[in-house]
Amino acid sequence: MRKNGLLHAKLAEIITAAGHGDLIVIGDAGLPVPTHTPVIDLAVVPGLPAFLPVLKVILAELATEAALIASETAQYNPVISTGITTLLGDLPQETITHTALKALCQQAKVVVRTGECTPYANIILRAGVTF
Repeated sequence: MRKNGLLHAKLAEIITAAGHGDLIVIGDAGLPVPTHTPVIDLAVVPGLPAFLPVLKVILAELATEAALIASETAQYNPVISTGITTLLGDLPQETITHTALKALCQQAKVVVRTGECTPYANIILRAGVTF
């Protein structure tokens, strides 16, 4: 057992195996996932786990070079939007439509499904390198 950090074995495996440019999606409970895209389903009940704590943990573990966020998030879910901005800090961010975000899920290495039940609580992280 790990002493601290990410305890979810499959999620840790995916993060460890991520290569430069791989897309990791963190989504709310309602994000549609393409049938061929692997899913790590963390959802237990509505709201658990919440989106922002999961994002925080993954950002601490994953070398991330950029993030893609739906443009609708700021308007329809300002709490999540502010939380994302805070957690990303200086990391480059690009806004795309929610439709484009869903389409990019086709190319994702994995979708991490949270129990978040608020609209547009989704993000795509593009893996970077540590060197």
